[in-house]
Amino acid sequence: MNRRNFIKTLGGSLIASSAVLSACKKQQSSSESILTDIRQPEQGTMTYRTHPQSGDQVSLLGYGMMRLPVVGNGSARDNQSAEIDQEMVNRQVDYAIEHGVNYFDTSPRYCQGRSEQATGIALSRHRRNKYFIATKLSNFSWDTWSRSASQQMFRDSLRLLQVDYIDYLLLHGVGMHAQDAQGNELTGWQAFEKRYMENGILDWLVEQQKQGKIRHLGFSYHGDIEVFDRLLQWHDEGKYHWDFVQIELNYLDWNYANEINARNTDAEYLYDELQKRNIMSVIMEPLLGGRLAKVPDFVVAKMKTRRPEDSIARWAFRFAGTPEKVLTVLSGMTYMEHLRENVQTYSPLQPITSEENEFLMEIAKDIYNLKAVPCNECNYCMPCPYGLNIPAIFGNYNKMLNEGYTPQPPDMQASSKEQKEYFARRRKFLISYNRTVARERQADHCIGCNHCVPHCPQRINIPAEMARIDQYVESIKRIGGNNI
Repeated sequence: MNRRNFIKTLGGSLIASSAVLSACKKQQSSSESILTDIRQPEQGTMTYRTHPQSGDQVSLLGYGMMRLPVVGNGSARDNQSAEIDQEMVNRQVDYAIEHGVNYFDTSPRYCQGRSEQATGIALSRHRRNKYFIATKLSNFSWDTWSRSASQQMFRDSLRLLQVDYIDYLLLHGVGMHAQDAQGNELTGWQAFEKRYMENGILDWLVEQQKQGKIRHLGFSYHGDIEVFDRLLQWHDEGKYHWDFVQIELNYLDWNYANEINARNTDAEYLYDELQKRNIMSVIMEPLLGGRLAKVPDFVVAKMKTRRPEDSIARWAFRFAGTPEKVLTVLSGMTYMEHLRENVQTYSPLQPITSEENEFLMEIAKDIYNLKAVPCNECNYCMPCPYGLNIPAIFGNYNKMLNEGYTPQPPDMQASSKEQKEYFARRRKFLISYNRTVARERQADHCIGCNHCVPHCPQRINIPAEMARIDQYVESIKRIGGNNI
């Protein structure tokens, strides 16, 4: 679907929702009327989308339970040894439900395996009909590929979440590469066959759905487009039916995912293929791992000129929620202030207009031209067997790039002012790099073993990016010596 069709999506839903809107409050403008279902939650005006098969009224904001708060500060994703702050999780879940959020997304892999239990404790304090639970069969590693191990993973999810059924069950990370027991790398399709077909688990999950233990069956897509296309072909043929699919969608990935990384797929294609089949999309990475909340200063200035009262993140959330076949937009929220802002953004949604869409496409082009590493610091690549801090290296490089502190060495004709600016930026970069990443864990220690590559959901060629960053660091070290 091209840019024009993205906006046509908006127009079509305006017509479809006119009858519903007549019963709603008159202050809602036409630009807010993209949705097929809008109702007044008890504590606000949360926007809802309807699942076409079940009729579920799903909040457009979905709560991603992968960055749960820990005692002290920070999230369980970043601080793996810290204790999850269950009291804070409970408070945030309570606030979310009170303000209309009813979709909670977790996984056996999130928070080092602790997310499902924490989520279950928080949600079990509410009536079961007040929320929808989404979790995943996260059988990534070869030792979970057996039929019994995968079945046990599903049963553990039910137990930890304290429920008798899962509302939305996903095959997790479809398309990702994997390694077998002998360390051989498997393609996305080979990994899919090992994880779900050869062990009969996909058919077993279909049976669980028939028994009522799963209400909706879908998959989250990361990786080989061959797998995505083949699963949709199965849907067309009636071999398997997908009730929903989780994809990465944001205004940068809409047209640039493949250009940033040739192994990724543009969100425009993914969403369009699902829309053709009336399959609802669940959106992950609306902020691209936080990158779209930390855009360069010149981009911030452009956005503030358009909507000075809005945060930078709100632009991305509005974009992700605008297409009418989006069921919910996931956000991993560690802090209450993030939860409050995201609830406000979707209470109700103000859809992206045609003019704003064109503006965001220009912003996407600006960000793409920076050539940042498309890492969302998920830590799936860790630990590195040679001790590199891969997410920290990429995170620091992207931060310096966005802030304008990755200068290119000046040429012989550079003025004294230009040379002075170069050395100031060079100093800033090197100090930040050394403070953020211990010297023995920096990019120059990468030997290109490729151990990390199969685990990356973004399908980054990590050794190649390490070499690029190392070459850059060495180039600026040579001009200036040890004088930091």
